[in-house]
Amino acid sequence: MKGNFGYFFREGSRNMFSHGFMSFAAIGITVACLLIMGTFSLVAYNADYNLKNLQKENAILAFIDETLSDEDARALQSKVEAVPNVADAAFVSREQARDSYVAQYDENDLYANLDPSIFRHRFVIHLQDDALLSETVEALRQVDGIAKVRADEAISAGFITARNVASVISVTLIVILLIVSVFIISNTIKLTTFDRRDEIAIMKMVGATNGFIRWPFVFEGLLIGVFGAVIGFGLQWLLYNAIAGSDTLQLLRVVSFAKIWWPVAGVFLLAGVLVGVGGSLTAIRKFLQV
Repeated sequence: MKGNFGYFFREGSRNMFSHGFMSFAAIGITVACLLIMGTFSLVAYNADYNLKNLQKENAILAFIDETLSDEDARALQSKVEAVPNVADAAFVSREQARDSYVAQYDENDLYANLDPSIFRHRFVIHLQDDALLSETVEALRQVDGIAKVRADEAISAGFITARNVASVISVTLIVILLIVSVFIISNTIKLTTFDRRDEIAIMKMVGATNGFIRWPFVFEGLLIGVFGAVIGFGLQWLLYNAIAGSDTLQLLRVVSFAKIWWPVAGVFLLAGVLVGVGGSLTAIRKFLQV
């Protein structure tokens, strides 16, 4: 195998370029399949990213005992932040709570002179893992000086369910698209292989092994997959940036492609090689049964 590596590679390259139209068609189909899978995967990734951000904004409110002074209330921050699973805790004074309430609900200056004393000092708390919400709420209630903890567990559970369902659907559809891509590309490569069925039969009759016949086709599929992956990645980058810059997505947070291009490039290359080599192996198998 090692001694024939150069021969197999040259034959694979020659076969690809000698069947220009069919190779071009195979590369084009590879690019199309990768673009479909890549676009769907990036949409799923950004959907999960936005769900994570919304989930983080679902904060817990820990209200402080009214009998504590301002200094004692602020001093509780270190105890609150020491609770397991607490990512951060921001102190909100009575005055800040009043101002926030007025800004949100007072449209006609009805609450302009609202007394801050009717509000409580509080901490706005974000968690590291929302799946541990109940345990964290119970731990916060045990902190001396915390009078009440308010958390919307239904919303948190809804976010977790939505993310889990989205993940399952995304993985399932991506796997289906990958299988369909291998099938389509194998049929496309099968057409190029069909033109060489007599050549394969002659090689079999003179004693060539299946491996000796198969490897040039494997390298041909590998080259088709790599070319398709490179072209598909470039088009995906352009398409992603064009969609990300669209005015219709201003309400969503779209992850910059510059931050994720390395893993995307790796996935495109791996998928391209998989569908190219897998398609070639599937296509050549029938013609080796002579």
